[in-house]
Amino acid sequence: MRPEKLHLRRAVTVPVLIATTALLAMMVFLAPKATGAGTSPTTSTPEFSHPLDTDSKYFPLKPGMRFSYEGTVKDAEGTHLHQIVFVVTDLIKNVNGTRARVVLDRDYNDGELSEAELAFFAQDEADNVWTMGEYPEEYENGKFQGAPSTWIDGVRGAHAGILVPGRPMLGTPPFVQGRAPAIGFYDVGQVVARDLGTCVPTGCYSGVVKIKEWAPNAPEDGNQLKYYAPHVGLVRISAQGGDSQEVMVLKSLRKLSPAELRAARADALRLDHRAYQVSKDYWATGPAHRPR
Repeated sequence: MRPEKLHLRRAVTVPVLIATTALLAMMVFLAPKATGAGTSPTTSTPEFSHPLDTDSKYFPLKPGMRFSYEGTVKDAEGTHLHQIVFVVTDLIKNVNGTRARVVLDRDYNDGELSEAELAFFAQDEADNVWTMGEYPEEYENGKFQGAPSTWIDGVRGAHAGILVPGRPMLGTPPFVQGRAPAIGFYDVGQVVARDLGTCVPTGCYSGVVKIKEWAPNAPEDGNQLKYYAPHVGLVRISAQGGDSQEVMVLKSLRKLSPAELRAARADALRLDHRAYQVSKDYWATGPAHRPR
């Protein structure tokens, strides 16, 4: 688990009845086997007929939208200010044969950039939003340190996972959010509440879904609780146990101007270009580009 990020086991997501057959199919794919946390995800393949139709009710990814989160992280060294800026670019990338949206994600600790990341998302026929891979650059004192946590679906045993279920329901089993054995990454989520209400700086929301996330191989990380508002996305993050506790709220949400979107696109393309020089795994993906 990486609590400083918004998507996998750290950061951003959903109520509607689902047909019994579709629910059973989702449960078979998503539920970790009872033999233990080390069991690999099943090999069932989701249908991505229109992967760029990212209009999920609880995690919509509309190009040009900018989400800014603010809060704190409390660890053994004290309490630190934390900010995450999450921008949905107008770029796409081919990941393991699936077209995915490119998100540019920046993390700031005490005002300093600590991570700049490209994350890739696709939506399946059941409206589940999948994380297809990540390229997170790490920084210290403003200097680039590398991207050791890069993972790509289908490379070195890595598997994409569902970040936000399209039709989240109580009582369903945990679902795999992503797994990359080569870097020790394995995150799991489960819907634990729905129809909640919560207020953050961007407004008050009803019909909110709460998802608990954890890393089965790292129980010392505790749990992260994420609150997803309909037609908005992630609005609140809180912590339950763990040696590093993150609390954040959605501070602002707006659509970028054309000039701002061009700048975000250029920043994302710079990271995409450098990723091919930094990570061998990244060579399995096609270059990020605007759809024709």
